[in-house]
Amino acid sequence: MRSLIEKAEKTHTLTKEEIVSILKDDKYNEELFKAADRVREKYVENEVHLRGLIEFSNICKQNCLYCGLRRDNKNIERYRLTPEQIINFAKNAHNLGYKTVVLQSGEDDFFNVERMIKIIKSIKEFDLAITLSIGEKTREEYEAYKKAGADRYLLRIETTDEELYKKLHPGMSHKNRKRCLTDLKELGYEVGTGCIIGLPEQTIESIADDILFFKKIDADMIGVGPFIPNPDTPLKNEKGGTFELTLKVVAIIRLLMPDINIPATTAMETLNPNGRMIALRCGANVVMPNVTEGEYRKLYALYPGKICVADTPAHCFSCITARINSSGRVVSKSFGYRKKKV
Repeated sequence: MRSLIEKAEKTHTLTKEEIVSILKDDKYNEELFKAADRVREKYVENEVHLRGLIEFSNICKQNCLYCGLRRDNKNIERYRLTPEQIINFAKNAHNLGYKTVVLQSGEDDFFNVERMIKIIKSIKEFDLAITLSIGEKTREEYEAYKKAGADRYLLRIETTDEELYKKLHPGMSHKNRKRCLTDLKELGYEVGTGCIIGLPEQTIESIADDILFFKKIDADMIGVGPFIPNPDTPLKNEKGGTFELTLKVVAIIRLLMPDINIPATTAMETLNPNGRMIALRCGANVVMPNVTEGEYRKLYALYPGKICVADTPAHCFSCITARINSSGRVVSKSFGYRKKKV
């Protein structure tokens, strides 16, 4: 196992079988995490990129079985920010010191091309990089957002197992999901994707396939989070994903894709009170604090136990900055674009 970890650190390659072996064997986790941290430091150095998350609508036309925003969830209080609110939250994020904002929502058709272009162009005036995370769109829509100034797009594949994808995403197409990622790459976005760890019926082998898929499409950012059962979804009684396995996937992704951006996801801190800081020691180099203001923070309820719902954006910024500094890392002052080195 040590030789496999050493191979991954030196060559940034592993076969599916080798990835499965590492994922199944927990005896060498510390060696794996240390190797990932060394690769992270070598390729992306000690900077941590903060990206301010604006959750601007929890209305969604999709019905994904694991998600609290799913269309059929009648127990959630729905909201939709106005374009002016979104722009103002972005301005406030810039004033706090953020260099990137992430505009995230359910698949809410109210935010059509015209509205999104207005929002994107207005936010670009604050000299911010913009990541969109608003779901599946046509190539023409993606192109319009890119021309308006969007820099990155986050669309998690969730799982590359087509049968499992079909079960979890009623009415959606795995082929179309992949088409979206291809379009985004071709249009010049920095492309973020990722997967959920611990989904019902997910196998270790399919997680290995996910990792190899990310490498194959040369994604620029990979977000990995544990499955956390939501009581308002059909999967409420299922067993959740584990922190340790999620951490191992982060580490392997860093070893195989050494120069990409990897967030320490908020969901990891739901399972472990120090989850994000631990992830930053195991290959991650991005944190996405919430800059949404007021009651909306708790209403964007993807999963239960979401952290920091009562905090202000200013408090979140100062808190995570202090934690990063105390760990010996520094908050980046750059826009945090991927710098390809391999």
